[in-house]
Amino acid sequence: MKLDGRAAVVTGGSQGLGLAVAGALAAEGADVLICGRGEEALDKARRQLSARTGGRVVAAVADVSRPEDSERLVSSALDAFGRLDVLVNNAGVYGPMGLLEDVDWGEWARAVEINLLGTVLPCRAALRHMKNAGHGKIINLSGGGATAPMPRISAYAASKAAVVRFTETLAEEVRQDGIDVNAVAPGALNTRLLEQVLSAGAERVGADYYEKSVRQKQQGGASMDSAAALCVFLASARSDGLTGKLISAVWDPWETLPAHATALAKSDIYTLRRIVPKDRGEDWG
Repeated sequence: MKLDGRAAVVTGGSQGLGLAVAGALAAEGADVLICGRGEEALDKARRQLSARTGGRVVAAVADVSRPEDSERLVSSALDAFGRLDVLVNNAGVYGPMGLLEDVDWGEWARAVEINLLGTVLPCRAALRHMKNAGHGKIINLSGGGATAPMPRISAYAASKAAVVRFTETLAEEVRQDGIDVNAVAPGALNTRLLEQVLSAGAERVGADYYEKSVRQKQQGGASMDSAAALCVFLASARSDGLTGKLISAVWDPWETLPAHATALAKSDIYTLRRIVPKDRGEDWG
């Protein structure tokens, strides 16, 4: 049991990837608290996870984009388990779809609050407890918007890029505290977000992205199990010292990364960076 004796919080844990991650953590022995904004869905997920894994699973209603809810979430985990070792920030939304000048500004700003502040605030609430314990694992879920433009889904793209740079920055702040902070790129998953794109249609999301999404739906998308397994790895002692990285569940050889820990600690491999002309074979600039 890779996570026996550890306690974890998974935000957005009532459905989709969050539910898969919570199940994988619990299956490896962790006590897990899942949170979300819908009480009925959370209770259903809690019962499902408890029956499937046999572990201690509790649920708490929380809007992690609000400071008081994030503080209460961490307190709930400490009350339930007496400790907090792992924080998985999975809660996220696509936000409005369409051209920037056409979408509702309130919806755009709200998406950034959920995706970015909903990652930062739980980290802020958990850090003092992890620092007192002398260890901790923080795993922030990234998305396609972190590494490539997403026209007509700009709030999601901007906020997910911000999540990755926040992850890299926080990792440096807490490197000496025994806390590892990493971001996970789960791949193109067939979740409710994909269904939202398909429902929005080509006119709002653009013909190219819509057609790509249709193909993804037909082909099945990336495996949630792979992303969940990567989260288990990053939550376990096996990944100790691996920090400040954006790791792809689909493309990166993450199971072998402990063998390269020294090299990774001294490099910008698996981080965001600016591409300059020589990186693309140009002799100017």
